[in-house]
Amino acid sequence: MKMRIAAFAILLSALLMPAADDSAQTPPKASTFTIAGRAGEAQLLQINGKSYVDIEALARLTKGTLSFKTNETILTLPTAVAVVQAATPHAAEAQASAPNAKAGLSAAFARAAIEEISLIREWRSAVVRAVQKNTPVTEDSLSAQRRLADKNLELASAAVSTDDDRNAYPLLATELINMKKLSDLYLAMVVEVNFISTDTFHNSPLEDQILTCAQGFVSMTEKREFQDQPACH
Repeated sequence: MKMRIAAFAILLSALLMPAADDSAQTPPKASTFTIAGRAGEAQLLQINGKSYVDIEALARLTKGTLSFKTNETILTLPTAVAVVQAATPHAAEAQASAPNAKAGLSAAFARAAIEEISLIREWRSAVVRAVQKNTPVTEDSLSAQRRLADKNLELASAAVSTDDDRNAYPLLATELINMKKLSDLYLAMVVEVNFISTDTFHNSPLEDQILTCAQGFVSMTEKREFQDQPACH
């Protein structure tokens, strides 16, 4: 950003020179000029009801630079980023250390993810046992497990704080979606038929995908770093 002050230095010098008629000019009054949030101060002169600050002092206070052209003085102010970094000496250090602080899966997210995987495993086991033993599970029972899994997924979402957390969360959400599909498939079959073959879900692609994703996700949480799991897509 540039602030153009035409012939400011010449004008200020002229104002400070003794006037031809001293009685027509008010004696200059000095006070202090500061900029909020900036260190340092400059002298402020009040002459004939107007206030003036030395342009070099202004450049120093604003960390700006001066350049001169014919009948023109240009004050170039630093960018907003430079101003913030100058005002906070430790900002660059904090920014440099941030990637390290945010690496890997956070402890809070890892705990929530493990809990979610455990709930999904229990849900899946209930469905598989119902099929293998031909002992129907009520819709209310499965709905309760669905609500628990939904609630825990919200907790996992709230725990996201690192890049690895953000990359892992969609995989966890997809695992829950697939489990809901398997549960809904079972409920639909219960409504349509009186007997379900015990091998209905045996080695089915959807069940295998859920198992493989759960295993991969647990391994990821143990290593505390994101690793893409194809089965969770």
